[in-house]
Amino acid sequence: MLAAVDHVQLAAPPGSEDALRAFYAGVLGMAETPKPPVLAARGGCWFALGPVRLHLGVEEDFRPARKAHPGLRVTGIEAFARRLEARGAAVVWDDHLPGHRRFYSEDPVGNRLEFLEPDA
Repeated sequence: MLAAVDHVQLAAPPGSEDALRAFYAGVLGMAETPKPPVLAARGGCWFALGPVRLHLGVEEDFRPARKAHPGLRVTGIEAFARRLEARGAAVVWDDHLPGHRRFYSEDPVGNRLEFLEPDA
């Protein structure tokens, strides 16, 4: 029986770890979590904030996910969008999900990210 989603993994090109750290830790406010040594040798980085865990794994023939994406629930979505924009991230609002405010953005390697908040 499924109990929960443990983490979401996104791909990234080799050598992009510093840019990923700047975005996921610096912009989104997540904490980098240590990878086990055998996995750390492969590159990439892991991040967490509360129950949200994202893993960025190195893929030699990397192509950013243009459709597939994690949907990340936020609080205070307007302020969160302004935070991303102030740090140089694009914010594209979408009003096609009834009962929610949401927007899309991208990480520094082009992976699509959805941020949403249920209507009050």
